[in-house]
Amino acid sequence: MIDFGLPIGIGAAALAVLLYMMASLRVVKEYERGVYFFLGRYQGIKGPGLRVVLVPFFRMVIIDLRTIVTDVPPQEVITRDNVSCKVNAVIYFRVIHPDQAVLQVENYLYATSQIAQTTLRSVVGANQLDDLLAERDRLNDTIQKIMDAETDPWGIKVSSVEIKHVEIPQEMRRAMARGAEAERERRAKVISAEGELQASSKYAEAARILSTQRGSLQLRYLETLVEIAAENNSTTVFPLPLELLEGFVTRREARGEPRGRDEGRGRPTIPSQA
Repeated sequence: MIDFGLPIGIGAAALAVLLYMMASLRVVKEYERGVYFFLGRYQGIKGPGLRVVLVPFFRMVIIDLRTIVTDVPPQEVITRDNVSCKVNAVIYFRVIHPDQAVLQVENYLYATSQIAQTTLRSVVGANQLDDLLAERDRLNDTIQKIMDAETDPWGIKVSSVEIKHVEIPQEMRRAMARGAEAERERRAKVISAEGELQASSKYAEAARILSTQRGSLQLRYLETLVEIAAENNSTTVFPLPLELLEGFVTRREARGEPRGRDEGRGRPTIPSQA
């Protein structure tokens, strides 16, 4: 009688060893690094490729080296000028030293998120609402530098922080809208006043030039009459400039005729016969 117990036992053992070896294989991708431990002691960093990890004696923690994008949930913040608002942001960071990310902090993703929330609240609370709305780039740089200094012992590099949305109360929105409208009206009035000032200076300069040239004033007067007549008006009433009458007065004085009853008033009169 043939005993099949021994071959079956050997086959089962071989199968168990094969399954154990297959379960011990780890593939480290190009953008990953493996932090290697033997009996709990740090042994080094393994690069990309096929790695054998004989558990439970060996253990390997795989760390992703790509840039990680994490949203910071909305934070209730009171600004320096006592305005309550909600602010959220997004952070971009990556692991530079995989061993520090494993040895120095329990969960570097959670820790970085908590640092981002506390830093966001502290930086926004130290500034006024106008600075939060107008100088967002400066606040982003400040948050990024603070977070980068805090996460540096963990082997993490914070490359960028961007404030996404600032939610303010409805009453403050209406007040800001009224302020913006008043500011636009002020600018419009200032621009109009500056235009009037420039126009008045040009008018004064034109009047000074026309006063030195007697004929230019009469030509300007005739041009104005042509513009009025072009409007298809049936009747046009216009004043007669005194400069046009000076020629008649001069000729009358040359013939020795009196100036008339308006002489004492300094106004020339129209002669009865030209």
